Amino acid sequence: MIAFHQLREALIAVETKSTTLVGGPLSPERSKELLEAPHLAGLLKEIKAEAERARCEPVPSLSFAIFYRFSSTGNRKEFEKLYFERRGRLLALTLATALETDNRRYVETLENLVWAICDEYAWALPAHLPDTLEGVVASQVPMHQTVDLFAAETAHALAEMLNLVGDRLNPWVVNRVREEIEQRVFQPVFERSTPFGWLSWRNNWSAVCGGAVGMAALLLIEDRERLAGMQDRVGRAMDSFLSGYGEDGCCPEGVGYWNYGFGYFVYWAEMLYTYTGGSIDLLQGEKIRKIAQFPGIVALSEHGCMNYSDCDATYQPHTGLFSRLCRRLHLAPPEMTSVPSFHVDHCYRWPHQVRNVLWTEPDLLHAAAEEGNFYFPDTSWMVAKRQTPHGLIAFSAKGGNNYEPHNHNDLGHFILHAGGDALLADLGAGEYTREYFGEARYRHLHNSSAGHSVPVVNGCEQVDGAAYRALVTRCETNGDDVLFDLDLTLAYGQGAGLQQFTRSFDWGCSAEDAAGRLVLKDHFTFGDEIGPSERNVTEHFISYHKPVVYGGEVTWTGRKGSVTLAFDAASFAVEVEEIETKMHSGLPVSVYRLRMHAPHVPSDYRCRFVFTCHLKRR
Repeated sequence: MIAFHQLREALIAVETKSTTLVGGPLSPERSKELLEAPHLAGLLKEIKAEAERARCEPVPSLSFAIFYRFSSTGNRKEFEKLYFERRGRLLALTLATALETDNRRYVETLENLVWAICDEYAWALPAHLPDTLEGVVASQVPMHQTVDLFAAETAHALAEMLNLVGDRLNPWVVNRVREEIEQRVFQPVFERSTPFGWLSWRNNWSAVCGGAVGMAALLLIEDRERLAGMQDRVGRAMDSFLSGYGEDGCCPEGVGYWNYGFGYFVYWAEMLYTYTGGSIDLLQGEKIRKIAQFPGIVALSEHGCMNYSDCDATYQPHTGLFSRLCRRLHLAPPEMTSVPSFHVDHCYRWPHQVRNVLWTEPDLLHAAAEEGNFYFPDTSWMVAKRQTPHGLIAFSAKGGNNYEPHNHNDLGHFILHAGGDALLADLGAGEYTREYFGEARYRHLHNSSAGHSVPVVNGCEQVDGAAYRALVTRCETNGDDVLFDLDLTLAYGQGAGLQQFTRSFDWGCSAEDAAGRLVLKDHFTFGDEIGPSERNVTEHFISYHKPVVYGGEVTWTGRKGSVTLAFDAASFAVEVEEIETKMHSGLPVSVYRLRMHAPHVPSDYRCRFVFTCHLKRR
């Protein structure tokens, strides 16, 4: 990313550390400007309500029984709900104290909360700690020095809290915070002989952990020689993170994890840029620009998004992050209708909301959504979007391999969106539990190919692993028309008996007619080892909307549009399966899987499906 000697020289050359690394302490004039800003009114009202609630309610208790729940049952939610409520209160109390004219109102409550956070057994979540005492010994890392995503984020949040309101806190509290960050985070990250694995990972961990501890160091460390070494290690972690992206800028983890990983990269890069007076500028280059454009490409109407992998189906851009990216990189903004709610992120990640308050530029709100055809060659994602007078129609399909970050076995899967609803959908992330990231991962509906709109061949689903991949054989676009063909032979194991399996997508859209048409063709060629009576194909199509089957037609109906499937009724036994699962939030939800079974298929078997998207006329 940048040579150590350049980084060291830039840091040592700084005579006086900027007071605007975060934005505080805020002057009375700046506080008044923010408090009176119309675009922040809703968010600031929520922040004040949370700060008042914190004054009236005790700090949530993180008892041993709750801490141990993950080890005993695999359940993450009980501990994490209370843990993140503490972080949400820290965020609300700090911002309320920084902005309000009556700035002593919340100080005692904030001091007691900070003291309680400093008392926590570990800042890392139980899901990221060893399950057993034997595991603790084997890790050779004391629990309070385990630095995961959330330990790093806690250090950063507390460091920025001191930057914004530290001058109003009791010096004992300030000293305690500095001591805890030094012992829990700085020493294990920067002084251990065996580095944490995330420093070289190619996913969001390296960016979030690295960016969070890097920003905390920029805020707290006065020894410039030590700081240079710290930032050099963070920079190498960021190199690993960015190597997880291809030159096309696509985030295989999905836009939610783009927001997480690339967001922390940007926040750290901007703080380093400010600290060095602009001499270190890491928001440069075509690859960074393409990564920054990714969310706008996969965004759909009404906060929807193309949500492959462990990505939620809704995404609301953080307006502070995008305001800064648009100004620094001269980009057109994605569709942003308002500043997100304080509660949009149940983890209450610090930098998103603080930058939403301090960085959002209201003139960038209410921009038009991007439309057109987009192809990401490194990840083999196709996205086609067209805005019509009656709403957005969109299609997407993906190739890739089954060993991507936060992978699902979903090669050849596709999404159809009409007027705010994904009528043929991706289920996104399921509820995170121990089993979800363990050996049983691909038995979960959300992650298995049985939870995606791809076939089961001779009773065999797709297999996880880098060797199981899709090959793009054609990708052509012409105006609103898309031809996208995949060879999916290598997505399945030997038990499927495939000599070849190809899937082709022929998509066209008419903005004038507010309609889109997808012709899906599957072509299977089987070897002689599976006899005619054993050969069978089961096509699956996944939706949160219950389909209605009538003869050779199936219809999924949303609020503003519908999708109709036409097929050869004589070739399939059709069944609608209602499956209960849990969303990432843990809330129950019904999923509808259209199961179309074709028994005794020939050794050279073709099937054709025609999907028509219609938007309701306004």
